[in-house]
Amino acid sequence: MAGHSKFKNIMHRKGRADAVRSKLFSKLSREITVAAKAGLPDPNMNPRLRLAVANAKAESVPRDVIERAIKKSQMGDAADYTEIRYEGVAAGVGIIVEVLTDNKNRAAANVRTIFGKLGGNMGATGSVTFNFDRMGQIEYPAKAASEDAMMEAAIEAGAADVEADLGEDGSGHTVFTAFEDLNEVAQALEKQFGEAASTKIVWRPKSLVPVTGDQAGTVMKLLDALEDDDDVQNVYSNVDISEEDMAKLGG
Repeated sequence: MAGHSKFKNIMHRKGRADAVRSKLFSKLSREITVAAKAGLPDPNMNPRLRLAVANAKAESVPRDVIERAIKKSQMGDAADYTEIRYEGVAAGVGIIVEVLTDNKNRAAANVRTIFGKLGGNMGATGSVTFNFDRMGQIEYPAKAASEDAMMEAAIEAGAADVEADLGEDGSGHTVFTAFEDLNEVAQALEKQFGEAASTKIVWRPKSLVPVTGDQAGTVMKLLDALEDDDDVQNVYSNVDISEEDMAKLGG
């Protein structure tokens, strides 16, 4: 998985502008509402809600916004959101788009249009996911622990893999777990290192697809456009773009 941390940095370029951050808050709030509506409105009794709240806090979402999102789930007029996964390809790169929407027709049309306009092609369900593993992902800042300490603790907790990118611009520690082990591993690491920067379920690529030159720019425009859509919650890909090409793209 060499290069995966670089991929993760590309895929999680949050805060490009205030508008992007505002959109991120909206998406995190929507996940909280859906999680609370699907189970109990108490994070201590609802694992999905607990993850949603933790990730919102990690992005500095205000407490009152979080509480309002939970309360919204209990209102009779709360919107019914549908979770949909779309898959597609661009320049040989596999792309997974997770949508959370109150209008399936709008979401489908928007995603299809973005793929079509920016050099991609939609695929059938399962046409891309076989190149990815559904895993838990726990992130800690570099200052949370040394590479050896995090590795040892993660292995002891039952994690599947650990990556470290501890440079000045690095992403820190990334711990991967089996899908079903996420909560158990996260709790074990929290006892030792405190609250994680984020804890979530992700699609982790089994291998990366190198893309260079103009194709790199096209793929990044497509990924950015998908992430900017209001109905899209998460975008994953197995793209691998060199640091040189990313610098040319302003990444």
